[in-house]
Amino acid sequence: MKGKCLIKERMKGYALTSFGKNIDECNINEKHISLAKALMEYIVPLWKDSEKRFENKKRAYYLSCEFLMGRALSNNLINLNIKNEVESILTEIGINYNDIEEAEEDAALGNGGLGRLAACFLDSAATLNYPLTGYGIRYDYGIFKQKFVDGFQVELADNWLKYGDPWSIRKEDEKVIVHFQGLDIYAVPYDMPIVGYKSNTINTLRLWKAEPLEEFNFKEFNDQNYDLAVKEKNYAENIVKVLYPNDSTDEGKLLRLKQQYFFVSASLQDIVRKHKKSHFNFNNFAELHAIQLNDTHPAVAIPELMRILTKIEYLSWEEAWKIVVNTFAYTNHTLLVEALEQWPVNLYKKLLPDIYNIIEEINSRLMNELEEKGISKFKSHYEIIHNDSIKMAHLAIYGSKSINGVAELHSDLLKSRELNQWYRLYPERFNNKTNGITQRRWLLQCNPELSNLITELLESDSWIMDLSKLKGLEKFVCDEQVLRRFLIIKQIKKNQLSDYILKHEGIRIDPNSIYDVQIKRLHEYKRQLLNAFHILDLYYRLKENPQMDIYPRTFIFGAKAAPGYFRAKAIIKFINDISKLINNDSDVKDKIKVVFVENYRVSYAERIIPAADVSEQISTAGKEASGTGNMKFMLNGAPTLGTFDGANVEIVREAGEENNFIFGLKVEDIAQIESIYNPYDYYNTVPGLKRVVDSLVNGTFDDNGTGAYLELYNSLLKGASWHRPDNYFLLKDFDSYREAQQAINDAYKERINWAKKCWMNIANAGKFSSDRTIKEYAIDIWGIK
Repeated sequence: MKGKCLIKERMKGYALTSFGKNIDECNINEKHISLAKALMEYIVPLWKDSEKRFENKKRAYYLSCEFLMGRALSNNLINLNIKNEVESILTEIGINYNDIEEAEEDAALGNGGLGRLAACFLDSAATLNYPLTGYGIRYDYGIFKQKFVDGFQVELADNWLKYGDPWSIRKEDEKVIVHFQGLDIYAVPYDMPIVGYKSNTINTLRLWKAEPLEEFNFKEFNDQNYDLAVKEKNYAENIVKVLYPNDSTDEGKLLRLKQQYFFVSASLQDIVRKHKKSHFNFNNFAELHAIQLNDTHPAVAIPELMRILTKIEYLSWEEAWKIVVNTFAYTNHTLLVEALEQWPVNLYKKLLPDIYNIIEEINSRLMNELEEKGISKFKSHYEIIHNDSIKMAHLAIYGSKSINGVAELHSDLLKSRELNQWYRLYPERFNNKTNGITQRRWLLQCNPELSNLITELLESDSWIMDLSKLKGLEKFVCDEQVLRRFLIIKQIKKNQLSDYILKHEGIRIDPNSIYDVQIKRLHEYKRQLLNAFHILDLYYRLKENPQMDIYPRTFIFGAKAAPGYFRAKAIIKFINDISKLINNDSDVKDKIKVVFVENYRVSYAERIIPAADVSEQISTAGKEASGTGNMKFMLNGAPTLGTFDGANVEIVREAGEENNFIFGLKVEDIAQIESIYNPYDYYNTVPGLKRVVDSLVNGTFDDNGTGAYLELYNSLLKGASWHRPDNYFLLKDFDSYREAQQAINDAYKERINWAKKCWMNIANAGKFSSDRTIKEYAIDIWGIK
C-alpha cells in the first residue's frame, strides 16, 4: 500500500487538529474518526478520477428514502484491498482494529430490506464499474435505537452523527432551493464515497440535509420573539430529523410528504443542473440519464420533473412527458394492498399545489388515453386521483418505461393480480429483477473463515466478483473432510455469537445448540407470531414430557416494530414474555432458550447470519415480495425453513427442496380457501394450538393492562374492521410448521448429512448476488455501460 507512513502520520495529525490530543490519548471513537479522515485523503483522489471517467456518459440514479448502509470502515478497506495493511499500521501504534471497527456507529438510514437492498446495489454498481449515483436523505437520527423495558419496545433517538461523520463531504456550493407552499428551504448535499471492490470506480451516495434560508432572525430575537427567531430553522430541520416519522395525524403525514418531495426535488434539480453544464437542450436527456424509483416513496419525481421541464425549461407538455417516461423506471416492493402508497388530495393541495395541478393534468391525459383505447368502462381502475386520494403506484406506472417486481413469484403476482389492469395496458413495461445481496459484505467481510475455505477449494478468489463460481463447490458435497471443515467454521461463528450475546444481552446461550434465527422487520405477514406459538407449544410439550427427544435449540429473534404499529409491538412483548418464562425455567434450561436481541441492526446481522443453523422465512405465501435475508443465510450455509413465498421459491429451485424445509399453504391454496376460511376449525382441532393462542388472554402473560394481548387474540379469531380473522393464516399453517420444525430436529442429528444440505445451499447461492441484479438493471432498463 502506497502511503503507509502517510496514513499513520495523517492519523496523528487529525488527532491533534480535531481533538487536541496525541493519538495515544484519544478515546476509541476519536481514533476511529482520525483513521477515517486519514483514509479519506487516500480515497478522494481516486473518487475524483472515477468521476472524470464517466463524464458525458449515460448515468443511472437510484432514488430511495432508505439507504441502510451499516458501517463503512471494513467495507471500504476490503474493497480498496488495504485491510491487512491498515490493521498492521494500527498494530504499530498500539490500536486494536476490532475495537476501532466496533466504535463506528451504524448508519441506520433505513428500516429493513428496502434500504439494505439499495446499499447492496450501490456496492455492486461500483464493483462492476457502472456509473450509479444514489440519492436520499441525510437523516439527523436513524430509524431509532430499540430498548426493551419490561418486554416492551421503547424507541430512543439514534444519534449516528454524535461523533461526526468522517465518511461524508459537505458540498456547500451545490446546494439547491426546494419550494414548499409558503416557505423555501435549502437542500445541502453530503457526498459519501461508494468504493467498488478492486475496481477503478468510486461512485457517490448523495444525501440531502435540509437547512433554512434564514437560520436566525435577529429582529425577532431582539423583539424577544425567541421562537419566531428560529422558526425557519426548526421547520427545515424537522424535515430530516428521522426516517419515517409517525404519520398517525395529518401533521405527521405532512412531514412525510415534505421528506419525499424535499429529496426528490433536490435530486432532480441536481441532475438537470449537471445536464445543462454540458448540453444546450434536453433532446438527449433520456439518453444520458436513467432514474430508478425505489418503491413509491420517490414517485413524486414524475410530476416534479414535469414541473422543471415545462415551467422552468419551457418545454411543451408532449416533449416533457416523452422525456419523463423514457427516463424513469419503477420498482414495486410490495404485494400488500395497504402498503401501496396513497396521499390525501388535501395534503398535496396544501403543501404542493403546483405539483397537484400537474398530477391532475397527468390523470386527465391518462383518462383520455384510455378513452382512445376503448377502456372507458374501467377507467376508475386506473385513476391516479381516486376518491380524494392520489395513488402513487398508478402515477409511477404511468410515468415510467419499466415496472419491475423483485422475485419471480412477486412479478407474476403483480401481472396476474395486484396490477393486472396495468399489465394488460402496458405488457411491454413489466419485467422481473430478482433481488440480490453483495457477497463482499455478506460473506467476505462477515465470514472470513468460510471465505478462505471457499477460495482454497476453488483455487481462486474469483467468486468475490462472480458468485456463480460457487457452483464449483458442488463437487465437494460428498467430501467428508471438507464438510467437517465447514462444520468447524460454523462452530467458530456460533461461539463468537454466543460470546457477543452474553456481552450485549446478558444471556448465555449454548453454542452447541441449533441456532434457529428469525431476524427481519416486525410485521404480521412475516409471522414472528407463528414462530412464537411453536416455541411456546414446544415448551409445554417438554414440560409434559421431560424425556422428549429434542436437540437443544436456541431461538434468536431480531426485529424493530414501527413506533405506531401497536400490534407488532404486542408481538415483541409476547416473545419477550415467552423468553422470560422459558429462560428462567430450570426444567428446560439445557434444551431450549429464547433470545430477542436488542436494537437489531446491520452490524448485528453481520454476526448472527454466519452463525445461524436455520433461516426462518415463514411469511404468508404471496405476501413477501422477495426477501434478501433469506439469500444471506443461504450464502453462509443455513437451510431455509420457509413457505413458497418471495425469493424462497427460487432458493429452493436452485439448492433443492431436499436441502431446505418447506411447509404451509401456497399462493394457489390460499386462493381456494380464503373466502371460506375459519380459524376456529384449527383452533379447536389442532393439538396444542388452542393452549398457546389462549395464553394471550388466560393470565399466562401480562401485557400491563394495555389490552395489547386481547387485541392480538381477537385479530386471530374475530378479525378487525379492516381484515378477516387470522388474516395471515397462522392457525392453518401451524401444524405444518410444527412438522417442519420436527424434521429439522431429526435432520440436524445426522451432522454430515446436515452439512451436505448447508453445502448445497452455499454452492447454489450464485444467482442471488446483487452483481447479477445490477447487470440486469443496467442492460435491460437503464442502458448504461
